[in-house]
Amino acid sequence: MTRCAVYGTGSWGTAFAMVLADAGCEVTLWGRRAALVDAINNGRTNPDYLPGVELPAAVRATTDPARAARDAEFTVLAVPSQTLRGNLAEWAPLLPADTILVSLMKGVELGTAKRMSEVVEEVAKAPAERVAVVTGPNLAKEVAARQPAAAVVACADEAVARRVQTACHTSYFRPYTNTDVVGCELGGAVKNVIALAVGIATGMGLGDNAKASLITRGLAETTRLGLAMGADAHTFAGLAGMGDLVATCSSPLSRNNTFGTNLGRGMTLEETIAVTKQTAEGVKSCESVLDLARRHGVDMPLTETVVSIVHDGKPPLVALKELMARSAKSERH
Repeated sequence: MTRCAVYGTGSWGTAFAMVLADAGCEVTLWGRRAALVDAINNGRTNPDYLPGVELPAAVRATTDPARAARDAEFTVLAVPSQTLRGNLAEWAPLLPADTILVSLMKGVELGTAKRMSEVVEEVAKAPAERVAVVTGPNLAKEVAARQPAAAVVACADEAVARRVQTACHTSYFRPYTNTDVVGCELGGAVKNVIALAVGIATGMGLGDNAKASLITRGLAETTRLGLAMGADAHTFAGLAGMGDLVATCSSPLSRNNTFGTNLGRGMTLEETIAVTKQTAEGVKSCESVLDLARRHGVDMPLTETVVSIVHDGKPPLVALKELMARSAKSERH
């Protein structure tokens, strides 16, 4: 039986552990909190993040990172993006030398502007051919309910992508492969920023025309950045691009969408953080995405607007007026 380690007991890490188990793998979840690990092992559920969902018998949990890593053919990383570097530095010496490292994270590191796979390669001293990314329209609660979903497994090595694909292919979870790691990761990271914008629009009471415009122009921003970084334009029309963007911008299950909605309703950043139980990756990544865009000379006005609202305290109505007052241009730009 294929052994998998999943580091992170949040909603997506737990849901993906279920997928792996349903695909026939033996899975060990690593969690920091002993009480949550005990609940998973003894109650077969994750009460903090997926209450009421029964976990498969093939999923076990531990607080010992070395035990989780033991004989793992696949090591899945499902922690908040900005904590990856520190956590992985601790875990890397424990991992099997030939394990495939799989990133579920959708963010860009603050300060370095590195994608998550780049952080994994650097910290774990792993070649790109041993690092894969799973992304797409995968709202954790729907996946945990075994509702049909598709995803993308991206890796520079097509054969490795196919190995990960096989390990997580079930009757309800259909993964496709892609070798465009840059495009797939950017789609996952930037969509969180655009979802914040759409949520803000919802909170302000704006209509579907405005939200559709934000989604579409957000995709244009993502594609511009991707092309500047060597990604394939076709990736952004697929599951990692448009698919993930639509799901995240339209669902109340999206943390970033909900976070933005609260900001649009007039809550302060501190108030919104206080009522948000899980990490909304776009809140921090919007700054690093903008940093990445500036490093590549790419104009991303929606991302700039989100940063100005979330981190600079600009009132959403003022930001909206400034955005609408921008000079007219061709849709191609």
